[in-house]
Amino acid sequence: MALIVQKFGGTSVGTTERIEAVADKIAGFRDRGEDIVVVVSAMSGETNRLVALAQAINDNPPPREMDVLLSTGEQVTIALLCMALQKRGYPARSFTGSQVRILTDQAHTKARIREIDDARIRSELAAGRVVVVAGFQGVDDNGNITTLGRGGSDTTAVALAAALKAEECQIYTDVKGVYTTDPRVVKDASLLQTITFEEMLELASLGAKVLQIRSVEFAGKYRVPLRVLSSFEEGSGTLITMEEESDMEDPAITGIAFARDEAKITVSGVPDVPGVAYQVIGPVSDAGIEVDVIVQNVSADGTTDITFTVKRGDSRQTREILERVATEIGARKVSVDDKIAKVSIVGVGMRSHAGIASKMFKTLADENINIQVITTSEIKISIVIDEKYMELAVRALHAAFELGDPDYQPQGDADD
Repeated sequence: MALIVQKFGGTSVGTTERIEAVADKIAGFRDRGEDIVVVVSAMSGETNRLVALAQAINDNPPPREMDVLLSTGEQVTIALLCMALQKRGYPARSFTGSQVRILTDQAHTKARIREIDDARIRSELAAGRVVVVAGFQGVDDNGNITTLGRGGSDTTAVALAAALKAEECQIYTDVKGVYTTDPRVVKDASLLQTITFEEMLELASLGAKVLQIRSVEFAGKYRVPLRVLSSFEEGSGTLITMEEESDMEDPAITGIAFARDEAKITVSGVPDVPGVAYQVIGPVSDAGIEVDVIVQNVSADGTTDITFTVKRGDSRQTREILERVATEIGARKVSVDDKIAKVSIVGVGMRSHAGIASKMFKTLADENINIQVITTSEIKISIVIDEKYMELAVRALHAAFELGDPDYQPQGDADD
């Protein structure tokens, strides 16, 4: 009897009708003889409602109490789902993170899982029950409730699958799987049957929204087969797996990611001396601001320009920090461009295919799109361009690398 861990997000359990549909789906797996552990999120909108309640009481609520409050959202869902399963004649039992004993560190609102005691879950499975676990939460050494932060329910599911040595971890969401790019931007984007952990990590970090980075990192580290499927449509979804299990004759490019919420920061006229890059970047990182694409250019006059990107919402704070730094180190100017976007092509096939970068750059040149910054890794090329050209760039690259779905049929009138 195979063991499968399934995770259903907030949209999938957003109403009682959808919870009933999830129960039907789980029942189907049980009828095929599978052991099932289910991880659920709070019903869609519930976490926002709880946050609003907290802020109505206290503009700066204590993190420990926020964890106590937010953890109740998943507690509602696990109870309702168990009721739905039991109504159908399937024994089921719900557990909070602390009852399972998902042990975390003490970092409230952004805790990390340290270990999982799987004895209770295994006992319930042996008794023939479906086990339903609240995602997004755990408990620290002192018995305090903790939450795992953004993407926490995905991480809970993958961690349970690793601890239980599950055959597969299935992440059910509101899309059919992982696409070559966002179908809302490119209508003929292809649904990928498989993708490597390495590619999925790059796509997730570069703007793809299907999975959170932490869950993919966890799955890759513990070699947990991860599958993304739709809660609302039938299909096999996308399997995220190890590179050696994939077809190495696949195309060089697997997918295209993009991010609109970027800002480009340039510190000009920086003295070109050892350690200056740290003097510029260090204070920004110390403020908890994530720095991405970094490029440094040396001028003939013995100065250098340092350019990097941050999230657009962090651009004002970054500028304030760097204007102080610029005065201290004698830099000439700090400039911010918050109307840029990042577009990235990703694929493990880049390792064995030549000419990928030149094809990318020619495609953009043919569309008269200027590249402001370029950064690369073994399986990724990212560029920074003017935001207004982002969708054009994505569509052009998608076509140039022949990523479109050959079976795609444009929607329209029969006479078109």
